[in-house]
Amino acid sequence: MPDTIETVENRLECILVVDDDVLVRMVIAGYLRECGFKVIEAVGAHEAMIVLEQAEVHVDVVFSDVEMPDMDGFALTKWIREHRPEVAVILAGTPARAIDAAADLCRSGPDLAKPYEPQLVLERIRRLIADRERRGRTPARASLVPTIPASPASAPPLI
Repeated sequence: MPDTIETVENRLECILVVDDDVLVRMVIAGYLRECGFKVIEAVGAHEAMIVLEQAEVHVDVVFSDVEMPDMDGFALTKWIREHRPEVAVILAGTPARAIDAAADLCRSGPDLAKPYEPQLVLERIRRLIADRERRGRTPARASLVPTIPASPASAPPLI
């Protein structure tokens, strides 16, 4: 029996991209979709929390900017750890801001410094999902691991 769009979407790893900069959010979300991930976009931390509060929405990884006007990425990460501890978080931001706020969240500041290459985001997401599957937190989906687009040149660096 062939897959329907709904069954295919239900099998894809889901990434919640949180960034108030619409251009940055669109570029990284588009790139992750091209790589085979289901992507949900949120314009800020409060919108991300609304998405994560929905029991029917499955999110594997939150990829969030550190500096946002409504709530920063560190506060969002604390909230996620309290309410959705099974969800992995990748923070992207400037190292100077991260050093001040990251003490109990990240050992060395954001996971990725801006500007970042979309390929690095993809590699970090894959590593988080693989680590979680090895620990037995989710069923293995080895046959559904997204592939990298044929041409890395198609993914310009984000600014």
